[in-house]
Amino acid sequence: MARPMLDLSLFKYPRFVGVQLLAAAPAYGFVVLLILLPVRFIGIEGMSEIAGGRMMIALSAPLLLLPIAAGLLTRWFAPAVICGTGLLVSAAGLGWLSQFPVGSAPGLLVPPLLLVGIGISLPWGLMDGLAVSVVPKERAGMATGIFSTTRVAGEGIALAVVTALLSVFTQIKLGSAAGGHAADVAQRLVTGNVAAAGSIVPSVERLALLQAYSSAFGTLLWLLTAITTATAVVVFLYLGKGAEEVESAETDLMPGTITDP
Repeated sequence: MARPMLDLSLFKYPRFVGVQLLAAAPAYGFVVLLILLPVRFIGIEGMSEIAGGRMMIALSAPLLLLPIAAGLLTRWFAPAVICGTGLLVSAAGLGWLSQFPVGSAPGLLVPPLLLVGIGISLPWGLMDGLAVSVVPKERAGMATGIFSTTRVAGEGIALAVVTALLSVFTQIKLGSAAGGHAADVAQRLVTGNVAAAGSIVPSVERLALLQAYSSAFGTLLWLLTAITTATAVVVFLYLGKGAEEVESAETDLMPGTITDP
């Protein structure tokens, strides 16, 4: 087709592929935490809504300023370096957060939450600009559409997958204690409804339920750490490639361009 609705030929540019992965990265390293952590803080750990909200400030506050700082850093560092480094910092925060089980002092969780927020802020401030800079200018609109679709779809898919995985991990950690009701109990725990989970299996103590959830949450955080780290490696490799191809394509698409014989 002369004007396809979805131009898959853009994926021949390595940097464009890198940007699509970069668009999905915050879904696993940040966005899912916006849903899972309030459930843990309020539903599982019993914090008040205000206390839980204060904890979330540590995660989200860096996004108020650091994306601007990331734009300034491009004067001295390549976008691939900034984005990849940010993802590695975020991965370090996720790994650090996994070390604190349910019931840990809230103050201990603030530093790793800040680290996750700081790390994800760096690529967050550059993604939209990169989406249109890694392809010829004539295809900027198409690139923006694909990027936006990847970003929104990635967040929805990530939330569904991560929530399902947390439920599965919790079910595994419950083991034989919950018997045939393990799946139902795990689903209640993932939604933060400890009372309902306990009513299904009255023989299982509340502490055992919380320990199963806590262990599952830690396992999930390690998985998110691995995903974020792998994405950082790919971003380092792909975003730094293909600039010459884009410049060449722009030259070929310019009408009236005279090339040397």
